[in-house]
Amino acid sequence: MPSPTQRALARVPARLCPFLLRHRRLVKFLLVGALCFTLTLVIDFELKFTVLAHKPVAALTVATVIGTGVSYVLNRRWSFRAAGRHREALLFSLVSVVAIAVNDLPLVVSRYVLDLREPYVGPFAQEAADFLSGMVVGTFVAMLFRFWAMQRWVFTCPAERPRTVLPAGPALVRTPSPEPGYAAPEMPPNMP
Repeated sequence: MPSPTQRALARVPARLCPFLLRHRRLVKFLLVGALCFTLTLVIDFELKFTVLAHKPVAALTVATVIGTGVSYVLNRRWSFRAAGRHREALLFSLVSVVAIAVNDLPLVVSRYVLDLREPYVGPFAQEAADFLSGMVVGTFVAMLFRFWAMQRWVFTCPAERPRTVLPAGPALVRTPSPEPGYAAPEMPPNMP
């Protein structure tokens, strides 16, 4: 029985399949992100229009924390499932705290620096500014940061991390072959 991923790929045009397979981790991350974005949006609006009516930054923060928790589970189980698990939850939490701050920053600027809130603007303009700054700009910038940080630090195996290897002795420089009849000078032996 084919997996859900294989069934989905069967519906994609054949010319896109190689691209999707080559970048499958990114595609899965974006699908998880779309689901968590929708969840965050629903929770944010629900909180903002009920119990946290006068605290839009708190509503966005709570919604983002819930969306981040769901994101962790889905990314762990699906997007980055082949990766190692050492210190993963702690690193995910640290990256997520920074990402939540990045997500909230445009809303804070919109509301409290640019004063795009009532009574300075109408209710529709306030809600449009909140949506664009918090849900669109904030989520987009936080998503870029999350993907980079998750792939770099959270969901990577030690074997996938880039390593710097320094040569043991002096570096050898390859030079073009000398002309016929040329005798290369003798090199002194390597000293310990």
